[in-house]
Amino acid sequence: MKRSTIETVLGAGVLLTALIFIIYTYNVADLTSNVSDGYEIHANFSTTGGLGKGAVVTISGVQVGTVQAVVLDPESYNARVIMQIKHGVKIPTDSSATITSESLMGGHILNIQPGADEAMLENKGVLVYTQAPQSLEELLGKFIFSVTESKDKEGDTAAPEAADAAPIAAPAPTPAPEAEAAPAPEAETAPAAEAARDAVAEDVPAPSPAAEDEAAPAL
Repeated sequence: MKRSTIETVLGAGVLLTALIFIIYTYNVADLTSNVSDGYEIHANFSTTGGLGKGAVVTISGVQVGTVQAVVLDPESYNARVIMQIKHGVKIPTDSSATITSESLMGGHILNIQPGADEAMLENKGVLVYTQAPQSLEELLGKFIFSVTESKDKEGDTAAPEAADAAPIAAPAPTPAPEAEAAPAPEAETAPAAEAARDAVAEDVPAPSPAAEDEAAPAL
């Protein structure tokens, strides 16, 4: 029972894939038959980005033609895209052509942006204004380069700012001058001492001879 269920699912998947392929083939064949009676225009690109024969040509998202061939211009060495446009779709001469991605899964389409000129392109007319597609590798390279460059600039500006923000060291205080010691009083000299003794001696009266006789004991 389990095995028969798996086989049924696989069979349904195969049928669905075949149906999608049939619908796609029918749409391409129908578009080719519709533009077979149209007119041819050209556009030169510096690179096509993988655009090839059978790619869809659109205006405002509506299919108006297909790419018939992509050849090399021998004079300018650019890629010349030859398009077949539906009869009844008029394109002004100042219109521009751009190659864009059909989806994230890949594939490219050619989109025409109509201009404002009253004159219209004739059979085998040339679209002068074109824009080549940008590859995913180029976009990633530009993004990485811009990020790296911005980081380098931030690092260069951060160093001077850090130096300016650093505090300035205060100067060391100067030592206070040492107080001079007061000179010790000098000792009195010997002559001054002798003069003091002489002054004391002068104040004491000398004993008289009479007093000396009275003081002597009688014999």
